[in-house]
Amino acid sequence: MKVLSGQAVARLTALLPGRLDLAEMRRDPRRDLLAGLTVAIVALPLALGFGVSSGLGAEAGLATAVVAGALAAVFGGSNLQVSGPTGAMTVVLVPIVAEHGPSGVLTVGLVAGVMLVALALLRAGKYMQYVPAPVVEGFTLGIACVIGLQQIPNALGVPKPEGDRVLVVTWRALAEFAKNPNWTAVALALAVAAVMLIGARRRPAIPFSILAVIVATVVAQMAGLDAAKPIGDLPSGLPAPSLAFLDPGALGSLLAPAVAVAALAALESLLSASVADGMTVGQQHDPDRELFGQGLANIAAPLFGGVPATGAIARTAVNVRTGAGSRLAALVHAAILAAIVFAAAPLVSRIPLAALAGVLLATAIRMVEVGSLRAMARATRSDALILVLTAVATLALDLVYAVIIGLVVAGALALRTVAKQARLDQVPLDRGDHSAEEHALLAEHIVAYRVDGPLFFAAAHRFLLELAEVADVRVVILRMSRVTTIDATGALVLKDAVEKLNRRGIVVMTSGIRSGQRQVLDSLGALELLRVEGREYATTPEAIQGARTHLECVGVIPLLPAQESRPLGVETEETVG
Repeated sequence: MKVLSGQAVARLTALLPGRLDLAEMRRDPRRDLLAGLTVAIVALPLALGFGVSSGLGAEAGLATAVVAGALAAVFGGSNLQVSGPTGAMTVVLVPIVAEHGPSGVLTVGLVAGVMLVALALLRAGKYMQYVPAPVVEGFTLGIACVIGLQQIPNALGVPKPEGDRVLVVTWRALAEFAKNPNWTAVALALAVAAVMLIGARRRPAIPFSILAVIVATVVAQMAGLDAAKPIGDLPSGLPAPSLAFLDPGALGSLLAPAVAVAALAALESLLSASVADGMTVGQQHDPDRELFGQGLANIAAPLFGGVPATGAIARTAVNVRTGAGSRLAALVHAAILAAIVFAAAPLVSRIPLAALAGVLLATAIRMVEVGSLRAMARATRSDALILVLTAVATLALDLVYAVIIGLVVAGALALRTVAKQARLDQVPLDRGDHSAEEHALLAEHIVAYRVDGPLFFAAAHRFLLELAEVADVRVVILRMSRVTTIDATGALVLKDAVEKLNRRGIVVMTSGIRSGQRQVLDSLGALELLRVEGREYATTPEAIQGARTHLECVGVIPLLPAQESRPLGVETEETVG
């Protein structure tokens, strides 16, 4: 018990910040301060917009950006990661808000945070590398489409219709706009989006998002555009931490949404950290520590009324491009947003919702990398299928189902590819050291098959069908040294094949079975059929000699003394199997 507790303490200690983190923050603080300021300017409209889109309001987005952003910066596993509310998480939260209300979202965030900490302690971060690239690309494309569609009501200046399916809500918003057009809101949204997209191409270093929002707010105020509905009142500061939202009786119904939120937070955060590593030289994130930091961030954010958070790819990319070298930049970003919450809440509350919709529309468009999608679609038909299925599932269902569908399809296609590598090839027993008559006599009664590749459930039945077609022989030799892996299905199919051949009077012998494979075969009784009469051999030459001896005993091939003294011919490079 003491050993286990000691291991747990050591594991937890490894996930906590260390001296190296502090040393990196001291290396170039001026550069990190500038990067943090730039990211805060970019993050402000995004935090407001995603808070509004989630259904909990702009103040929830700001609380998340401040609290989760600071904690994830300190405890996370990446020096460059910037965390906060994201569009992907907003997509998941909308149906939760519709079904369980704001308190349900806060509870889900808290439970998801605990799950993330548990995943970190279980060292689950390394499994992110097994998510195929087409799934990630399709997931990102689907998210971009959903984020863009979510902004349609605010961009059109109509009240958000009822519903938790984005396609249904968008259709209803368009119908409402057709009845009462609000061209002012449309103009503001399109103008902000256009400024961001065009400006990012020409001057990528300038934060056009905040500039566009400021100009749109000033124009709306000075021109008295009543149709441009503002965010509304914001509290001047963060609320006191509270667990008043927690209802223990509702935990059972919120467990499934919490799993979905935790899975998305882990996936997006680790993906964002990997992107940050790829944009720099020498940076390498710790996936388990990243999960730990995101877990603590999501435990704390709901206490202040914040929505669940993840690592934000767009903000992280801005952080890297502006020269950040340590987690100090993400901390500065959170501190500046906190200052805005305390000092400038009245000004922020005047920002038109249409302007924020324009920011998120531009963000959604910039998430779609056409070149990457085109390359992925052209790679293979399987990759294109996975990408499209994941994107469509994201749009039509939800993100977690989309990832599950993408992973299942990708796994099935990968298994099909691996299964095709398993081959059952007939190979010659002799090569060059026997006469043609002797070789013809031997081939008439003995056939050897070399099993190559994995013999597992995806390839096993094809193996059985091929082996069952053996005819006009008395002995079959299975050369097993090149079998890379074998599972229970493969062992059972092999046993079935041996039994069927035996019932037809055909003796089966094997050679080259490896120790690991022997355990699987033995546990399922496949080796019992071979051990009865000593039909399992270490090498192919021994199996051939055993086959000849057996045929001599049953009177099929009388072996001559000259043949017994001559070496058995097999492929010259093979000594076993």
